Amino acid sequence: MKLRNILAITATAVALLTATGCAVQRGQESVGAYVDDTGITTMIKSRFVENKQVDATAISVETLKGTVMLSGFAKSTTERNTAETIARGVKGVTSVKNEIVVRP
Repeated sequence: MKLRNILAITATAVALLTATGCAVQRGQESVGAYVDDTGITTMIKSRFVENKQVDATAISVETLKGTVMLSGFAKSTTERNTAETIARGVKGVTSVKNEIVVRP
């Protein structure tokens, strides 16, 4: 009976550690931070899609601990700046690194 309880507790602990360990990626501190970053990225991408001046398919968005990195290509400086302005306007964004290249 004791062995059965020990095995059940061990199996539960392993399952919990495995489940929570897979949710956090890229060295983030917690599952909550990962969820927040994913939400920020999703919100920025959806605002890009809504905006007619930004080509959402040409610009990548990555978020880590509230810092957003934009990369990819824009057709003009206006598109590049608009993408940055949109990203800065999303709740939870602490800073934006704009690495978007304007195609000649």
